Amino acid sequence: MNKTKNAMRNIIFGMGLRIYQIIVPFLMRTAMIYLMSVEYLGLNSLFTSILQVLNLAELGVGSAMVYSMYKPIVDKDTSTICALLNLYKLYYRFVGLVIAVIGLLLTPFIPKLISGEVPNNINIYILYLFNLAATVLTYWLFAYKNSLLQAHQRTDIVSKVTFFTTTIQYVLQLFVLWCFHNYYYYVIVMLVTQILNNLIVAFLANKMYPEYRAKGKLAPKIVKSINQRIKDLFTAKLGATIVNSADTVVISAFLGLTILAMYQNYYFIMSSVMGILTIIFSSCLAGIGNSMITETIDKNYNDFRIITFLINWIVTICMSCFGCLYQPFIILWVGKKYTFDTLVVAMLCVYFYFVIMQQIIGMYKDAAGIWHQDRFRPLVAALVNLTLNLILVRWWGIYAIILSTLISYIVVAIPWMISNVFKYVFKRDWRKYTVDMIFYFFCACIISVVCFVICNFITSRIGDFWKLVINALLCVIISNVLLFIIFRKNIYFKQMLDLIDRITKRKFNRILNIFR
Repeated sequence: MNKTKNAMRNIIFGMGLRIYQIIVPFLMRTAMIYLMSVEYLGLNSLFTSILQVLNLAELGVGSAMVYSMYKPIVDKDTSTICALLNLYKLYYRFVGLVIAVIGLLLTPFIPKLISGEVPNNINIYILYLFNLAATVLTYWLFAYKNSLLQAHQRTDIVSKVTFFTTTIQYVLQLFVLWCFHNYYYYVIVMLVTQILNNLIVAFLANKMYPEYRAKGKLAPKIVKSINQRIKDLFTAKLGATIVNSADTVVISAFLGLTILAMYQNYYFIMSSVMGILTIIFSSCLAGIGNSMITETIDKNYNDFRIITFLINWIVTICMSCFGCLYQPFIILWVGKKYTFDTLVVAMLCVYFYFVIMQQIIGMYKDAAGIWHQDRFRPLVAALVNLTLNLILVRWWGIYAIILSTLISYIVVAIPWMISNVFKYVFKRDWRKYTVDMIFYFFCACIISVVCFVICNFITSRIGDFWKLVINALLCVIISNVLLFIIFRKNIYFKQMLDLIDRITKRKFNRILNIFR
């Protein structure tokens, strides 16, 4: 594989799609607030979280299968890949059936997860069943074909298809909201376009890789190895699902749909930026998996440190921008009555930092396939998060929700994952890296506070729109200047610039030379 070319192609198309999926859903959320009511956003978030829990039935089958394809692709072992697809197809049919059965059994309990009233003329059972059907059909309709594109680092194809189908979805949903004000039609459109997306991806995968068909059987030893990986991935998936879904469900059950919608407005902005950065990780994952097979441990470790340094630089800028832009943006978007205080914003900034930095370490964990060694960490971290949520939410409300997640990341999830990756992947001591990470975080916090103080001093007396524009410019400039001052002599700084220069085909250095 041309790893750099494939990764850059995936990043470019993925970024384009993600930016599109930020702007248009933002417009859809705005339309729903003004054409329907804010409670509908809360319902959307609640159903999404419930279905994330049901998706536990997937058990990590997809990740295990994609990982299993790396070596056969390198070896050009067509028969093994076909047999893997056949096994994947069988597993996903079973997964869809399990989700359907469990989802139907949970139907009578859905109202108990909502505090307060639901919007008038809404049958939550019907809405839930529509959402359940969309999830089940995702698995039944050729989902296994997606693994071919992922393992070959061609997720750009999926991005293009998703761009096409989501455009149809958003246009039809906006038409439905504008003309009919009917939430049922809104959900039905989502169901139909999800089916269309799966069918198109399967068609293109068949066209690009006609030699790979779901046929044949794997040796019992290989199947046993895959099943072991799936078991190991289950705890990781369970932990991630609890962390991602528990907050939403607990807010809905204890604080109500309005607070949930407010929280999701803030989280939507943060998760949009997270999604852009996640594209970088997912686009590089197959290439890193290939490097784990073909490169030395020292080379992989040095690449890991360069990527960590680069992402920390980007995340620090984002963190500074969040601190200064959140409030004026929310006020302009939905009004001051739907804003939280500055403490919530600060906690969300810290939350964003740790989520992204954990994903870098997790990317190498997944590429190396050390799920068995890491199997208990996600579950313990998730249980800590859920327990603290349930204990503290009655007294501290929304603060408890975010604080619980932060504690689970800082105390359990990240230190444990660092230990596992360094022990089993890089085979070296983890303490130097941990000290560097603490220093990176400390610098990120200081830079964010400096940006916040300067922005408040300069823009405190101007309108929210111009405050948003000026704060954005100030944050980008100040954070980059401070990062350069702090890290210009860091051993990974020059290597980061060289990496960016290679990715941009030597155009980055030409731009730098203009300012020298």
